[in-house]
Amino acid sequence: MKSLTLNNGVKIPILGFGTYEILPVETKKAVLAAFKDGYRLIDTAQYYNNEREVGDAIRESDLKREDVFITTKTMTDGYYETKAGLDESLAKSGLEYFDLVLIHWPMGHDRDTWCALEEAYKAGKTRAIGISNFNSRQTMDLIKHSSVKPMVDQIETHLFLQQWKMHEFLEKAGIVHESYSPLGNGQQALINNPVLRAIGEKYGKRPIQVVLRFLVQNDIVTIPRSTNPTHIKANIDIFDFNLDKDDLEKLRSLDKRQPIDGWPAEMREDEDY
Repeated sequence: MKSLTLNNGVKIPILGFGTYEILPVETKKAVLAAFKDGYRLIDTAQYYNNEREVGDAIRESDLKREDVFITTKTMTDGYYETKAGLDESLAKSGLEYFDLVLIHWPMGHDRDTWCALEEAYKAGKTRAIGISNFNSRQTMDLIKHSSVKPMVDQIETHLFLQQWKMHEFLEKAGIVHESYSPLGNGQQALINNPVLRAIGEKYGKRPIQVVLRFLVQNDIVTIPRSTNPTHIKANIDIFDFNLDKDDLEKLRSLDKRQPIDGWPAEMREDEDY
């Protein structure tokens, strides 16, 4: 598993397992399957209501706590609510610390929320802090009014919304670009895409594996989600091949700058993606 180094020296696996919209009753089983197949980064959030089950999976596995990387996200309610919410998340999960805590959405009181995350970071409750769904303007505002620079920005990124302007901005700012919804609206459109099928046949890989390889090969942390054991296993089987320059260009040409419905309007500004 390849890792990237955050701006505070902490290493983050480049491929992880997402748990968005996985029901709490299904979460432990799915995370245990992910652990078995080699995933070491697990992404959850207060909003997902499955932090407890992620913690249960860690304890039920044969893995040491220091061998897994656990991300959660705050509900972004300001200083006091964020501080209390993070302590509640630690209690629910049964963990002594998280590896990464993100502000889930920009909501207008982000500086206060960030102050709570800075305190948690300095207190050892999390090894790293970052943001999610922040555009370049919002990110710069946070940097200018904080003592700790965000280490990650998790934003919608997939074949049809590749986010190259944001990627360049984040790279220059020393912030790791993390993709959520890396498969876009679903697998069927990708499976049937003729470019993906042709590239997949060239490497003996499935179209979905080509997409995930494309993202991680561009140093984008990627967290595909599935409850299907076959898909969980296939999604991590992408580290035995490299896309060549021509294939990378073909995949880049498929960018439609097309977000999934519901993505924050401010993230659709031309200068930000």
